[in-house]
Amino acid sequence: MKAIETTKLSKRYGAVVALSEVSFSVARGEVIGLLGPNGAGKTTLMKILTGFLQPDDGEARVGGEDVVTDPLKVQARIGYLPEHAPLYSEMAVQEYLQMMAYLRGVPEANHRRYISDAVFATGLEGYLTRPIGQLSKGYRQRVGIAQAILHKPELLILDEPTTGLDPRQIVDIRRLIRRLSKTSTVVLSTHILPEVEITCERVLILMHGKLRADARLDELTRGHAATVDIAADAPAAEVEKALAAAKGADAVRAGARHGDYRRYRVTAKNGSDLCPAIFDALKDRGWRVGELKNDAPTLESVFRELAESVHAEDPAVSGAEGSGEHEVAAKKPAKAKAAEAPASSADDDDDNDDEAAASSGDEAKSAADDSDDASDGDDDNDDETSKEAAR
Repeated sequence: MKAIETTKLSKRYGAVVALSEVSFSVARGEVIGLLGPNGAGKTTLMKILTGFLQPDDGEARVGGEDVVTDPLKVQARIGYLPEHAPLYSEMAVQEYLQMMAYLRGVPEANHRRYISDAVFATGLEGYLTRPIGQLSKGYRQRVGIAQAILHKPELLILDEPTTGLDPRQIVDIRRLIRRLSKTSTVVLSTHILPEVEITCERVLILMHGKLRADARLDELTRGHAATVDIAADAPAAEVEKALAAAKGADAVRAGARHGDYRRYRVTAKNGSDLCPAIFDALKDRGWRVGELKNDAPTLESVFRELAESVHAEDPAVSGAEGSGEHEVAAKKPAKAKAAEAPASSADDDDDNDDEAAASSGDEAKSAADDSDDASDGDDDNDDETSKEAAR
């Protein structure tokens, strides 16, 4: 049984097509990255999967249950974190999680254990007696994640889960997502492409309401290409013809002019190294060559190429989509009731790749206000009370 399965899913808002015959399936335990520019249909898709919206056409199933005919059964399987988690600022963290345990239908005999699992998984054990409104943005985000995993959902849908976190906290959340994937399916909606590359196994890319890419990351970025900078005064048509004739070349695309040179990108037919073949094709032409190098595809380059192709097909597509800019976080879908995916205690494994990525690719995304935590003024009694409550 698939964790998620959609068949020709379509949704319109008047004349606007939000989703157009979107079909895909997700196996249990997969970690899926959901990407797309503004207006691509990501939020609509998440709302349909959580049972908040009904599709106009097609079918969507979660854990074998139809989201239209059995929405409550679907929602019982889902843990959901919208971009802006609906938290009650006047409630203490523990009080809020206890309320959510009742709302999620967790048996009262299991409340202490389920809350403790969620608290230790998200690093909230020192903050249980704090009012949520006194927490920094980063720790409020942790509370939102804790409520999403509290009832151990089978499917976890996270919309921008690392918003407001510092690099260390981002690494912690990534490790948490990996642990959760051992027992749950995770759908991660984000506009931070490095986060998808590090966390996810597979990517769905929506553009203009259509599913433009559905592939494992290694498949999506497989293939080889080379770029070469050739003097701008060289006849472009002749340059493209010469490059297309290089052994192993599949396609040639002329890029923008940079100073005295124009860049050309040549893709390979069979994944071979094109640089020697391009050198042989150009060496007797007499054109000045500024640079020749391999250019393996990245998720960002694939994303931008897809955006450019969509814009070429339909120039009327919104500027945000045509530009290839990454999506600014989707608007908050409605709350879904949730379901089950155990959260284990902190992972001790060091992950150098995560640390490097967090400090480089995500620093701009870090929340400076997490520094508030150090000055929030915990006294010893609060700490003791918090730790005892977590136990």
